[in-house]
Amino acid sequence: MLEQLLAGSLEDAMARREQRPYAVVEAEALARPAALDALEALAPADHMKVIAEVKRASPSRGDLAEIPEPQALAAQYEAGGASVVSVLTEQRKFKGSLADLEAVRKAVSIPVLRKDFIGDEYQVLEARAAGADLVLLIVAALPQETLARLYAKIRELGMTPLVEAHSAEEVARAVDLGAELIGVNARNLSTFELDRELFGRVADQIPAGVIRVAESAVLDVTDVERYREAGADAVLVGEALVTNDPIATLASYLSV
Repeated sequence: MLEQLLAGSLEDAMARREQRPYAVVEAEALARPAALDALEALAPADHMKVIAEVKRASPSRGDLAEIPEPQALAAQYEAGGASVVSVLTEQRKFKGSLADLEAVRKAVSIPVLRKDFIGDEYQVLEARAAGADLVLLIVAALPQETLARLYAKIRELGMTPLVEAHSAEEVARAVDLGAELIGVNARNLSTFELDRELFGRVADQIPAGVIRVAESAVLDVTDVERYREAGADAVLVGEALVTNDPIATLASYLSV
């Protein structure tokens, strides 16, 4: 599944590149105001930080919410205390778009993450041109050389890479990159199975000073408490926010 998702995202990106060449998107990316400091926004605090996601659908859960105005939902997230807004831009399975990201960027003053299956520098340029401050890199999707090249490109453009791991080996690869923001996803993107104990098993491998983000398997406040006890500085949450009252749900998470 992960290979299919990456291949589809790359195919869609190359189709966009035919319409908007590399040089054009690069110029737009470089003309953007400086990216916001996501590391500061997600710095450890006396409560759990939340990356709140604009998420319409997923391969594992199907349709979740229509979200006709992603900017309105993002504004609610910011008002509710989220530190970062994540925008899924993958269009085939998650029903997102770069237009969603652009709309969200205009609506909020907190950092915005482009969450997609990134495998090419053109996608990184697209992210900055659309206003992203962070870009997701999935360790499992990429050989280390490609991962390092994309990591460097994200940093070069002033953005922050969120490096996502799904195993102890992948955490080690993220650490080798020098990643300052590491996410541990409880959902295996090859099988889409959940391992709720994964974060707790690998958290100690993430060096002191690196911000630890727990991803997936967050349905209620008890899940957030479990991640907090295991050492998470932030949680990335989509489904629980788009299927419930986002303000009330955020309030419960931020109390942890």
